[in-house]
Amino acid sequence: MIRPLPWPGAAFTRAAEGDQRDRANREAVSSVLGISSEWATVKQVHGNRVVEVTGSGGVDQEADGLFTRVSGLPVAVLTADCAAVLIGGVGGVGVAHAGWRGMVAGVVGNLRAAMQAAGIALTWAVVGPFIGPCCFEVGPEVAARFAKRNTFSRQGRFFVDLGAAASEQLENLPIWWSERCTVHQADSFSYRRQRTSRRMAAVGWLAP
Repeated sequence: MIRPLPWPGAAFTRAAEGDQRDRANREAVSSVLGISSEWATVKQVHGNRVVEVTGSGGVDQEADGLFTRVSGLPVAVLTADCAAVLIGGVGGVGVAHAGWRGMVAGVVGNLRAAMQAAGIALTWAVVGPFIGPCCFEVGPEVAARFAKRNTFSRQGRFFVDLGAAASEQLENLPIWWSERCTVHQADSFSYRRQRTSRRMAAVGWLAP
């Protein structure tokens, strides 16, 4: 499954993480998209650190957002319920991995701010797929860390809307939404549903 998105330079796909098929899947996806199979990635830690990358690899860097101003260099994060947020514009593209911890810490807003500070004129954003508010039940201590407008309760249970939180951090950028809940969609990888080690990839690149 590969989903090219309305803006050139962005796609979501299923990928394999932690097994021997990861490299083969990456090369197959890259071939279909017409991009390099040498993606820039980071060691995702559910935080808010953002780094600028100029070359592929970089898996030893602990961060949850990365962006580039290098044409043709794909940047990617892997998810299985967390939101993947792609941001792009004139001169650069970036991507963030945003679970509830990263969202509360402001990783999406940090990515947007870092790209703007680097002189990139932002024009679009993409969010999802991620665990929807229909399924993202949390404890009251987690719900309390979000703005009340991003949470709701139902029969004494608490739920968080990661998409609403992401939208606020993206401010006025035009957003394309996947509108897919990873728990409900059988063709999505979901840790909560499957306890899987497999991941989906969000990939962005600046067209040469």
